[in-house]
Amino acid sequence: MRTRRNGWPRGRAGVGAVLALAVVVLAAGVALVLARRDAGDDADDGREAAADTARRFLDAWAADDPERAAALTDDPEAARSLLESVRENTRPEGLEFAVTGEPEPAPAEGAETEGAEEADGTGTGTLAVPFTATFTLAGLDAWSYDSTALLRPDAGDGDGWSVVWESALVHPELADGQTLVLSRPAAERAPILAADGSQLAGRATVWNIAVRPAELTDQDAAWAVLDTLDVGIDTDALADRVAEAEPEQAVPVVTLRDAVFQEHAAELAAVPGLESVEGTRQLALAARAVVGGLDPESGAGVTGLQERYDEQLAGTGSAAMVIADRASGAAVETLHDWSGGEAGSPVGTTIDPDVQRAAEAALDEAGRDGAIVAVRPSTGHVLAAADWPADGFDRSLRGQLAPGSTFKVLTAAAFLEGGATPEDVLGCPRTVTVDGQSFENQDEFELGEDTTLREAFTASCNTGLIAHRDRFAPDTLSRTAEAFGIGGEWDVGAATFDGSVPAAETDNELAASMIGQARVQTSPLVMASVAATVAEGAFRQPVLVPAAVDEPHRASAELAPGTFEALRSMMRETVTDGSASALAGVPGEPHGKTGTAEFADEDGELSTNAWIIGFLGERDLAFAVVLEDGGSGGSDAGPVAASFLNALSS
Repeated sequence: MRTRRNGWPRGRAGVGAVLALAVVVLAAGVALVLARRDAGDDADDGREAAADTARRFLDAWAADDPERAAALTDDPEAARSLLESVRENTRPEGLEFAVTGEPEPAPAEGAETEGAEEADGTGTGTLAVPFTATFTLAGLDAWSYDSTALLRPDAGDGDGWSVVWESALVHPELADGQTLVLSRPAAERAPILAADGSQLAGRATVWNIAVRPAELTDQDAAWAVLDTLDVGIDTDALADRVAEAEPEQAVPVVTLRDAVFQEHAAELAAVPGLESVEGTRQLALAARAVVGGLDPESGAGVTGLQERYDEQLAGTGSAAMVIADRASGAAVETLHDWSGGEAGSPVGTTIDPDVQRAAEAALDEAGRDGAIVAVRPSTGHVLAAADWPADGFDRSLRGQLAPGSTFKVLTAAAFLEGGATPEDVLGCPRTVTVDGQSFENQDEFELGEDTTLREAFTASCNTGLIAHRDRFAPDTLSRTAEAFGIGGEWDVGAATFDGSVPAAETDNELAASMIGQARVQTSPLVMASVAATVAEGAFRQPVLVPAAVDEPHRASAELAPGTFEALRSMMRETVTDGSASALAGVPGEPHGKTGTAEFADEDGELSTNAWIIGFLGERDLAFAVVLEDGGSGGSDAGPVAASFLNALSS
């Protein structure tokens, strides 16, 4: 047989064999390509399904839905527990997650090199999906870090994937039994200071009163003792809470100031099951209604000066994201520190502690809703701003009350500025009628027809002044009030009501305005300032926080020196021979003016507020006292003012 070197055999049979072989080889090649392509498609499909599961897990976490996120893991209970712990301990305002790469085979545990693949092309059968987490945190720069989610195919023939749960998924440094905690220790809150540097607000001793159910043997005795504290404890609701509590659980009741606790310490200690634990807390120590209070949870100022100067007083606390042991709460490692953290700075006031104590003691002795304000006439500095109840509304600065006859200081000033003298005869009838409305004096007293302006002022005669209203224009009192700073916007360093004296719209309104009624409204601070203006001979806007006052209000009108001299003379005579005789025995040459302002209470019944204002001729001090809902200026407010002023001289 002939052959060809390096050639295929010739002939029909040879060609067929060759063709058959070629077909077999080609078919095998096609099958191999298809097999490889199918295998590649399966691998791609698996990776995409794994990535989709990872995205759904991260989306649920970002949506603050730990339960939905945990359901996508292979250990839902552990996952939900840690995700909820992280949420509660970091309190993020927002969470964002971004997948930062394609799923890649996770290395086998203990493998020397990454990516060791099994026959199915997925290494350990687990895929790793990298992502970036970003926490948005209140008041701080965002915090970001990289982590990895591991995903494993679900058991069985399905194509589902589950997130492999491990603490390191939440943060790569996190171990089992640990959590993330945003540590934000607050800066030490600065105090509010009196003029001498002593504290009006600062850290003080308190007592936390609680009930121990297991030790409570006589509930009635316990509730009776708690009622004597007179701090508004709802013992019925407390009994329900005690019944629902665990036997050894301490059921909180109330936190008491040290002074209040010491009054009742023996009674509290005598009842089994009542527990008293000493602690400290930031408290208003004096001028409490003006100083204000703090939110018990956040520590932020919520009323008074504490609220107004919260940012200055609070400072800025430090912050750190830490890994903490879940069982003990102890920090294990700091992951990130935010720079900053400064202590708060004090707020200084003009309050004189001695004057403030005397004012508070006088109000406490009276035991009635009211206020006392004291001002230094030469500077306008507020020396005292006392309120009762001590933790109630700061009516001393923000009360809006009719001043009654204390407003006759301004009415008399208007007469004097209009050319009258203290010796001008006005008369003082029992009643006077204006357009059908009858005005009378308190208790319907009357004086002779020859009663002078001085006598009408010192006796607080309404009718004598009203009878001469024809000397006044509708805006006469408004213009006179401007010389006392009323009607302007005061910059005191605290929230204040600065008074309102509208122009009268009717003859009746003018008559009522002349005796401090109708739409005339003032605060105790305003009326103390009225007395101070008379003493000084000029308006000095009251100031409580000097560093915060940029531009004190300046009166847009002035009174003649002779007007002030006459007012001082009449206010002194009101003490020595008039309605303010309660001050007659007070040292320091007191001057005064009383007032009894009528108003309709919530039920429409007529009631009164008792006023007295004045100043000491021998001391740089002016004052205003008001007692709400009942009484008269001379018989009720006068003795309180005397108690206050006498305490200053003792």
